[in-house]
Amino acid sequence: MTKSLKELIAQTRIPVIGAPLFLVSGTDLVVAQCTSGVIGTFPSLNARPQEELPKWIEEIKRRLTAYKQAHPDEIVSPFGVNLIVHPSNERWEGDLEICAQHKVPLFITSLHAPNKVVQRVKPYGGIVLHDVTNAKHARKAIEAGVDGLILVANGAGGHAGTMNPIALINEIRSFYDGPLILSGCISKGKDVLGALALGCDFAYLGTRFIPTKESMAVEKYQQMILDSNATDIIYSPFFTGVPGNYLTPSIVNAGIDLTEVQTAKAGGNVRLSKETKPKTWKDIWGAGQGVGAIDSIVSVRTLVDQLISEFNEARAKLFSHPL
Repeated sequence: MTKSLKELIAQTRIPVIGAPLFLVSGTDLVVAQCTSGVIGTFPSLNARPQEELPKWIEEIKRRLTAYKQAHPDEIVSPFGVNLIVHPSNERWEGDLEICAQHKVPLFITSLHAPNKVVQRVKPYGGIVLHDVTNAKHARKAIEAGVDGLILVANGAGGHAGTMNPIALINEIRSFYDGPLILSGCISKGKDVLGALALGCDFAYLGTRFIPTKESMAVEKYQQMILDSNATDIIYSPFFTGVPGNYLTPSIVNAGIDLTEVQTAKAGGNVRLSKETKPKTWKDIWGAGQGVGAIDSIVSVRTLVDQLISEFNEARAKLFSHPL
């Protein structure tokens, strides 16, 4: 385990990273996560226009510093920013420079090899974690010099992969002994323990933070999470050209034929007029298959406390078994 990751774990109450959620993760959610003892992150694209990004970073830093001063004995975790390192995102290099100038401690990169990010932030001690769905992408990220890999397994929300988490972990562990963070259907403290038991260093939770009081998600989105289960999740490239997991009821509500969504191939897109086309993430809502384990809207502090309690209960039960 690298020194930087050991330092990150020491700055959490439970080894959890709150995934950056488009149109959901804002300053309130990130601050609540960090002050509750887990790592909070947000997509840089949530700060709109780009001029808002430094304001968000400064606000988060200011509020975390103030909380730590008022609660010196509590753990306050670091925060991170997600950069979509892809040519289609015209902002990403400007966002990188803003984040680097403000010395953001953690970066989560996705959809393209993060060489430029690593080169820019490593000199000041920034940590770079990269989303991967298979061994090919993992090798490219390792070559770029990332500090760790986020394994986006089958069932994760958003642009998820298709591999079983056990298979994905074992395959990547066959050539990489660095830090791993597991993503996919993690909603309970026992799930976090399971990720550690499988050889990962952190668990990556996204969907579970959507129905929290500090989330930017609209009320109908949060309620749909509570009302749904795994069978209500559909995996398709229909909306962005990249396969992702979405809430079927949100697709139905948008008046889209599910058959067309189910049969779409990679590179496809919504075939509706621009005037009536629903907006992915705003109208078509993403979620992971772990929705069936979510049944309440709570504060982030309450959620983290529950995760810790469930984690400790599961660990005690596990070690009580004679082996």
